[in-house]
Amino acid sequence: MDKITNRVAQSTLISLDLEEYYHKGHRVIYDLKQNLWQELILKEKDFRAFIKEYDWSQFQDCNVALICSADAIIPTWAYMLLVSKIAPYANLVIVGNELALEQALFQQALSKIDFTQYNQSKVVVKGCGKFPVPSFAYGEITRLLLPYAASIMYGEPCSTVPVYKIPVASSI
Repeated sequence: MDKITNRVAQSTLISLDLEEYYHKGHRVIYDLKQNLWQELILKEKDFRAFIKEYDWSQFQDCNVALICSADAIIPTWAYMLLVSKIAPYANLVIVGNELALEQALFQQALSKIDFTQYNQSKVVVKGCGKFPVPSFAYGEITRLLLPYAASIMYGEPCSTVPVYKIPVASSI
């Protein structure tokens, strides 16, 4: 009887799971529409009074995206004021939609990885999981791995899709 061998366990593949970099903190969308007069205009005096009186501690440890869903022109300083009040409490605050927030969270997490650990390695970037990892994160991890990895694959170690293989130097 032939012995069954687990070739995946014996391989030199390094599995990289982007879900490990998914920030599990609560996501909050703050819509400036609520601060507009008749959903048209941001009145500075009223807005500054709101900024002063509002309890910003409710954003403690949250990931906050600042948007305006109304068709109004929001002055840049309004976003700056909001960021200055929310940032001391939040894990992260950005001006942009939920997708931009997810991208910023992954950008922040991926920037902390020491990619030299993947030098000349065969890396499998795991796909499909229980957290919503944006396509941005897969593109960004590929870009960051390119200078180091010998090869990059997508999927699971038992079933991968080749993405990149370091070019072999040709001898003439």
